[in-house]
Amino acid sequence: MLSILDKYIIKRFLQTFFFIFGVVMLLSIVFDIAEKLSYFLERDATWQEVLFDYYISFILYFGNMFSFLIIFISVIWFTAKMARDTEIIPILNSGKPFGRFVRPYMITATLLMIISLVLNHFVIPNTNRLRLNFEEKYYREQMFVEKYHAEYPGGQIIYFKSYNAMTDQAMNFVLEQEDESGQGVKYFIKAESAQNIRGTDKWILRNYYERIHGDTNDIIRDGLRKDTTFQFRITEIAQRENVAETMPYFKLKEFIERERIKGSSMVPLYEIELYQRTSNPFATYVLVLIGIAVASRKRRGGIGIGLAIGILISFMYIFAMKVVSVAATNLGFPAYIAVWIPNILFAGLAYFLYRRAMR
Repeated sequence: MLSILDKYIIKRFLQTFFFIFGVVMLLSIVFDIAEKLSYFLERDATWQEVLFDYYISFILYFGNMFSFLIIFISVIWFTAKMARDTEIIPILNSGKPFGRFVRPYMITATLLMIISLVLNHFVIPNTNRLRLNFEEKYYREQMFVEKYHAEYPGGQIIYFKSYNAMTDQAMNFVLEQEDESGQGVKYFIKAESAQNIRGTDKWILRNYYERIHGDTNDIIRDGLRKDTTFQFRITEIAQRENVAETMPYFKLKEFIERERIKGSSMVPLYEIELYQRTSNPFATYVLVLIGIAVASRKRRGGIGIGLAIGILISFMYIFAMKVVSVAATNLGFPAYIAVWIPNILFAGLAYFLYRRAMR
């Protein structure tokens, strides 16, 4: 059962969190509108699309991405106010241990962490699809891919020099199909250009050369145009780096395995996206403990000192996240370990500060 103290702290925690969350999101939207309004007007985006397809998803995505940092600042803010108003000292002097004072914080942190986990893995990927489709239509430049090379399941190898999403056309397109032994090529085709018929697996090849390996003789064809179909869609090979943001948990795991088979260099980036969906919400526990330890003592300078320390720690945490992401992406460091390193490092800091605050 929750005591009066529990209910009081939980209420203050949630009120402060949603207030700061609202302020941060409002400022973010204002700056975003200032940057993109001209694009929306030039390309005739409707207000329904701007509001429902873009900004609701915008709030969910960026709000949840930085929710653990907003929680951290919220804890420092209202805990420092409690310390300033001498509310914490009577609680501790009543005989309650420091851990009992911390309990409602952790209850609230658990609630917010569970909500964040569900949003990260199952809800936000679907809303991200609407947001990114909106950006493709009204804001982003058309996608351009260069020097693509990948191996698909079944021994099919694809290469093209460049692809332009505006025309759905790949230049210097090459496809090789390995034989069952994987030691030779049983089918080869190259074309000066290969244009995908949008939304289908149909392609138009121009200035093509085709070779089919036979037991005794090879069949060779060439021509100006060839209408054909391939097993893959252009969306599989021409996709933005943030495509993983649109995939729920199970779909993203399947996608990563398929990209790993293809030998995609983007696999570490996709793995970071997958594992950070779990590690970031769990950072809530670590940062809440640090926030309590930093703000529960009455300090000269009041709330401002606590907030300054909190903002400094937030920047350090974000910097640590970026460093390990670069290590996982460029240096081959395992992504599932890299994304947890900031939590582990700051958990040590949290333990040190917490033990000091208990004295």
